[in-house]
Amino acid sequence: MKNIFKDHPNKVGETYFEHFLKAFGFGIKLMLISIRVFIHAIFPWCFEHSTSDRIKKLNDTLQDRKNSVNAGEN
Repeated sequence: MKNIFKDHPNKVGETYFEHFLKAFGFGIKLMLISIRVFIHAIFPWCFEHSTSDRIKKLNDTLQDRKNSVNAGEN
């Protein structure tokens, strides 16, 4: 029987709990980044570059994880 809670985490080489912590951490980081964006919208001189820098860093981390999973499949 297929376990929908473990299928994806196992595909990326993680347990359900490990995947939960990683995804939850990314979610928190995205929420904090979005707060900076709203502050920047009101006060354009605040977070001029740090927001895009953090988005790039987070994307780089996600792409590295994706590439390591894809490399493990080959």
